Amino acid sequence: MYLCIFVLYSIRMRRTALLLLFLTFCASLYAQEFRCSVSVNYQKLQQTTQPYPSDDKTVFDNMRQAIEDFVNSRKWTNLSFESNEYIDCSISLILNRRTTANDFEGRLSVQLRRPVYNSNYTTGLFNYVENKDFKFTYNESIPLEYDANTYYSDLTSAISFYLYVMLGVQFDSFAMMGGTPFYEVAQAICQAASSNDDWTPNSSLKSRYWFMENHTNSAYTKLREAYYNYHRLGLDMMTKDQTQARQNIIQSLRDVQSVHKLRSNLLSVQQFVDVKIAEIVSIFTPAPDDEKQQVYTIIKDISPIQVTKMKDWNIK
Repeated sequence: MYLCIFVLYSIRMRRTALLLLFLTFCASLYAQEFRCSVSVNYQKLQQTTQPYPSDDKTVFDNMRQAIEDFVNSRKWTNLSFESNEYIDCSISLILNRRTTANDFEGRLSVQLRRPVYNSNYTTGLFNYVENKDFKFTYNESIPLEYDANTYYSDLTSAISFYLYVMLGVQFDSFAMMGGTPFYEVAQAICQAASSNDDWTPNSSLKSRYWFMENHTNSAYTKLREAYYNYHRLGLDMMTKDQTQARQNIIQSLRDVQSVHKLRSNLLSVQQFVDVKIAEIVSIFTPAPDDEKQQVYTIIKDISPIQVTKMKDWNIK
């Protein structure tokens, strides 16, 4: 049922722009898509001198609960999910500074996991730590607000942005280009927040803007196709036909390689390889030598530093 919902919905999504509006703004108090765990680590605040107290953990507990409720209690799509179909993800905040009573700086990271068909195995889809301090305001007395086209705060915009990126990646892994409407919402969030430096193309090659751009630029379509070939035609087929599944995974790596050749050091290409490298090594270690050679050559081209993970293959 889970796979059928994704496939059928991805087909319907392409038919009308009205559905995107429905997807974005539809609300329900009794439905959710995410099963998200949130952590707020404030140990660094306790270990350094801060202008505001950090020994009262109430504000941090409330911050964690507010973010978790914001994600899990809100309707982000117009899909109906059974409880066993919720999208498994986590959000982590490691706080470094508290500059005012309500202003914080820290490191934001997000992780997304996906079930593999006909198995108890879950695979990592997205695992990203922002490369600079995340500055945000959190006031316990003010509820967290969201609208894709309105900038309320960097906290809600950043979290909403990554939720839609994760939805895009998740849907791409179940249906070819199935994540398009979700990336479009992420793009709207990015545009609404563009007055903030962290959302502009000039901020950093690892800014949120470039994550969005990598997934909406038609020149990089092969990267998104790779998510489908790797997961739906690769991992999901492992229990049925391992040989064909591995060939499909190799094809997905060739797709990623083609995007890398088009533009080296692309943020989303490196993200794909970094998340998948340990799994790739595990899948192909028992595979025939010719398959290992193909995978080794591709990874060496895309990310030479990751080739060290294949040292036991004895490939030159």
